[in-house]
Amino acid sequence: MKQLEIDFEGRGEVKGYHFHQIHADDDGFIYQVTNHESDTNHYEVFKRKENTQFDCISYPSSKTFGIWAWTTQTLDEAFQFFNSKIKRHANATN
Repeated sequence: MKQLEIDFEGRGEVKGYHFHQIHADDDGFIYQVTNHESDTNHYEVFKRKENTQFDCISYPSSKTFGIWAWTTQTLDEAFQFFNSKIKRHANATN
């Protein structure tokens, strides 16, 4: 199964953004997202979703935020979300 890249440049609706993986485990991911134009960062936290049709891990699209992906302004908030939304859910389903 193809894994998510550690670093990549956004395309389409996220063109102009750089994505860098901060954390990854069997349950989910945290990426730092940098806007090239304003040189600002935010963080995207999301559950690990395996796409069996394409044999890869899926990065969330804009319509999935608030469902299985979230945006935070700080890395501390990202880890809080990861622990409350990703880890807690994974532990509840095991």
